[in-house]
Amino acid sequence: MDQPTATQRCERVLDAVSSAVIADEEFLETVLTGILARGHVLLEDVPGTGKTLTARSFADALGLSFSRIQFTPDLLPADITGSNVYDEGTGEFEFSPGPVFANVVLADEINRAPPKTQAALLEAMGEGQVTVDGTTHELPTPFFVLATQNPVEQEGTFGLPEAQRDRFIVKTTMGYPDFEGERELVDKRADRTAKAPSVGSVVEGREVAAVQRVLESVRVDGKLRDYVVSLGRATRQDDRVEVGVSPRGIQRLFEAARASAVIAGREYVVPDDVKRVAEPTFAHRLVLTDEASVRGADRSAVVADVLERVEVPAVKSPSA
Repeated sequence: MDQPTATQRCERVLDAVSSAVIADEEFLETVLTGILARGHVLLEDVPGTGKTLTARSFADALGLSFSRIQFTPDLLPADITGSNVYDEGTGEFEFSPGPVFANVVLADEINRAPPKTQAALLEAMGEGQVTVDGTTHELPTPFFVLATQNPVEQEGTFGLPEAQRDRFIVKTTMGYPDFEGERELVDKRADRTAKAPSVGSVVEGREVAAVQRVLESVRVDGKLRDYVVSLGRATRQDDRVEVGVSPRGIQRLFEAARASAVIAGREYVVPDDVKRVAEPTFAHRLVLTDEASVRGADRSAVVADVLERVEVPAVKSPSA
């Protein structure tokens, strides 16, 4: 698959999802960026904004299998990965796959489950496999986790540790719809006999991997590669930051920038691609100092300041 075809597929997916989900275009592009870059996406917002519908709509539009896991305080790791079940007929244990065995997995309210259960997703997210009783089981390909968490209600929740936050290529929020968007929701709700919003497949599941491979041919100038590294290193030098962006985070920014270029219809990365995805890629990876946290420092503001400080390279367009 070439770049123009991949861009066309992306446009189809975004059009299909936006027909069911009332959300900002930039938000939907950020979620698609994470998927194209073979990453996982963390959605943080208050209940009722459409996070679950977003995850299901992307799965449907991409022609992929979908599974939803409702995280609760009593959820066990085996409830996610599956377990070995004794078969009386054969007298042997057989593996019964858990809900994680799907192409798109919605980990709903992931911060409501204890750390041990959250950690059950780590191997799946990092390696594309799970290990149960010493036996490794491969997950379907492609495999994406879209996790949600409520940033307001913190009682009875377990914040994601840094190691797990780092597994998500981007973190983004939906925000409230504008007036017209909420009015459209009311109009749709007025007819209770109407079917809930749904999305048909506009891309065959097997094409997703082909679209992802297009990213490998996207050109990134050497100066832009230096720029990506400089941005990551600059986060470690900020007085408000205790732990800056890891080398993995820098690689993720590089991958996300290439995905952004494909969505924009280019076979090369420009500085705006890097700047566009820097905040959703970097902010959730930062650990602020206690003093900065007490003063109400914001991770997104730190990334914005870093983008202001680091000089943007002058790169000539390959098509020029």
